[in-house]
Amino acid sequence: MTNKKQSFPGGISALVPRYKKRRALLTGEDLPALDCDFTDFKGVPLPPQELPRPEGLSRVQKKRHMLLGELAGHCELALLHGLLISHLRKHTYPETAPDLFLRLWDEEQDWLLENLPTRWLISAVITFADHGQTEAERNLAARMNMLFSLMKIYEAERCFSGLPPQKPFRIKDRNKATLPMGMKDFSVLNGDLEANLLAPLWKDANQAPAIDPLVQHLLERLNTDDGTVFRRMAKMRETATK
Repeated sequence: MTNKKQSFPGGISALVPRYKKRRALLTGEDLPALDCDFTDFKGVPLPPQELPRPEGLSRVQKKRHMLLGELAGHCELALLHGLLISHLRKHTYPETAPDLFLRLWDEEQDWLLENLPTRWLISAVITFADHGQTEAERNLAARMNMLFSLMKIYEAERCFSGLPPQKPFRIKDRNKATLPMGMKDFSVLNGDLEANLLAPLWKDANQAPAIDPLVQHLLERLNTDDGTVFRRMAKMRETATK
């Protein structure tokens, strides 16, 4: 055991109980039949979220209640997709959940890409990391999970700088301290780390046809979003070369 100050007291292994607790079984109503008609769900708008939340709800009912607020204005198919992901994030889940999720993405991919919020498309690709049908799918989805999870952490931490996501740092304000863990510095002007990170994801999507459109769709959204570190770096390069 190290005597050094730790970000996670007790070591990384101390995070395991928290991880397991968040993946406890959802209990409540069954999912629809595996051969259900998804068209029926598209035609049913979601009811308004009842507030305050009623007492005595099962865990599935509580999740549905939460999703009614998050997916307000959408339809039952978007909610079914959210519930499937919620189940599949757990250690145990209804037996039909993986096949129903995969069938939904196989048959309704275009609709899902067009109608779901980006947050749920990210959750979908993360779910393929555990439930993809091929090693290529699971491997690529796991790497997308790592990309977006790390983005969420560092973008949340950056909010404490007081700057909006669209505002790049000024090059002249750069701190010259060394990077942690002995990592070599990154050249904002000439570094190729961004290409080394993103290009293989785009290229390898061709080997995972079930999620190829989803992965490329998310990477295109990443490229066009004006509030990511990649866009801020691009703005810094523009400023430095003027």
